[in-house]
Amino acid sequence: MLHTEQLDSTDIDILRALQEDARLSLRQLAARIHRSPTPTYERLRRLEREGYISDYVAVIDALKLGRNIMVYCQVKLKSISKAIADEFEQRVAGLDEVAECYNVSGDFDYLLKIYAASMNDYQQFLLNRLGTISSVGSVHSTFVMSEVKRNLSVKI
Repeated sequence: MLHTEQLDSTDIDILRALQEDARLSLRQLAARIHRSPTPTYERLRRLEREGYISDYVAVIDALKLGRNIMVYCQVKLKSISKAIADEFEQRVAGLDEVAECYNVSGDFDYLLKIYAASMNDYQQFLLNRLGTISSVGSVHSTFVMSEVKRNLSVKI
């Protein structure tokens, strides 16, 4: 269910415009939503303050940086408790190779998205980085062959 009780059509227009191009200047954004800059600025700051907009980022092409392999790595912990989960999450947060980490339900406890330059680099990551986390029980790796669809925006 879409939780837009506090959002009106202007707020939604701002969110849609920024999802299309987060580099819009305030004047460009205001023109796009047919408002003047001052009220647009106030709404934009409110949307940021209330957490509707969490960040502004550039999407980098991993291939251009030599990260030729994308891997979804499913991790099952040996046992689960708040302390073990917190320790695992803290350790994973410090691993540069991990682009995303999700606590999931099902056969595995965590889903990691990892970029590696080569199979050998991924193997070294498993052995020397992820494998050193004592709570890791098992790992299942799925290698992405091609990207069919990627959408970084949220439908509003």
